[in-house]
Amino acid sequence: MTTQKTILRALAGETLPVPPIWMMRQAGRYLPEYRATRAKAGDFLSLCYTPDLAAEVTLQPIRRYGFDAAILFADILLIPQALGMDLWFVTGEGPRLSTITGQADFDALKPVDAIHDRLGPVYETVKILTRELPAETTLIGFAGAPWTVATYMIAGRGTPDQAPAHALKDGNRELFAALIERVTAATIEYLSAQIEAGAEVVKIFDSWAGSLKGADFQDFCVEPCRQITAALKERHPGIPVIGFPREAGTAYVGFAAATGVDCVALDNSVDAVWAAGHVQVDGCVQGNLASSHMVTGGQALVDETRRIVEAFSSGPHIFNLGHGITPDADPDNVALMIETVRSGRS
Repeated sequence: MTTQKTILRALAGETLPVPPIWMMRQAGRYLPEYRATRAKAGDFLSLCYTPDLAAEVTLQPIRRYGFDAAILFADILLIPQALGMDLWFVTGEGPRLSTITGQADFDALKPVDAIHDRLGPVYETVKILTRELPAETTLIGFAGAPWTVATYMIAGRGTPDQAPAHALKDGNRELFAALIERVTAATIEYLSAQIEAGAEVVKIFDSWAGSLKGADFQDFCVEPCRQITAALKERHPGIPVIGFPREAGTAYVGFAAATGVDCVALDNSVDAVWAAGHVQVDGCVQGNLASSHMVTGGQALVDETRRIVEAFSSGPHIFNLGHGITPDADPDNVALMIETVRSGRS
């Protein structure tokens, strides 16, 4: 029964003897079977928009490792594309977008309701997964948080310090706020459609939250997440939401209460013992093994995995990495991590 899925039990606040486990970017380039499917698709966006292939790569790590959850294979930049922006990927360098630098660029965006025309294949992928996943496996949908998505929309690419987005925010706050509002509304529609298609949990990835400080963190990280969470829970009562304000530091404290999320995902820059005492006290947490351990492996991986499990053992916890697994990771180290988590504390 759905109520017995371990991820959902943890998200509901239950402390389990063995934490459920999944891994950010668990369907990805570290797996040979992913690379084969990616080659079959021809390019990354074709993979995202071909439901049979997107479902296949979502299922691959479930078959190989038996994770407790599968996360929909897609990309956070599909929303900007659905709003009318040009999107392409440069091999070895990552995504590229047309940019929003002034009012005319913003005015050219499509209305929020138009996104479904482009994103229909993503919803079809979710429907396939609801049929194909094992009965015990939770299906997680996701989207990028408005701030993180906006940084790409403004810069046209990933940047080390999100300087273009900060410049627009500080130079034309009205325009920047309007962009955040548009992306927030689109994200609500996108995640709601994923839930209607069968997603049982949704996660909001704010990968660049750490570069927002003070009132900006409240206005452009916390508040959009609160609005998205509230709207989804109004439309879909009981739907669990995971928030990931990466590198928020001490701002992780109180994030669940401020936004209404059911779980706070933690990056590995915060110590698990500290997080247990300051963040987990408010509910479920997720994390937070450094992804570098998936490359190096060995006893250090085992020891740190055990330490994190022990640190969070007194409350609801979903084991995960502190960031996505990297392409140079060793698949055998993923198996070792899972074995260590499921073998219990020692």
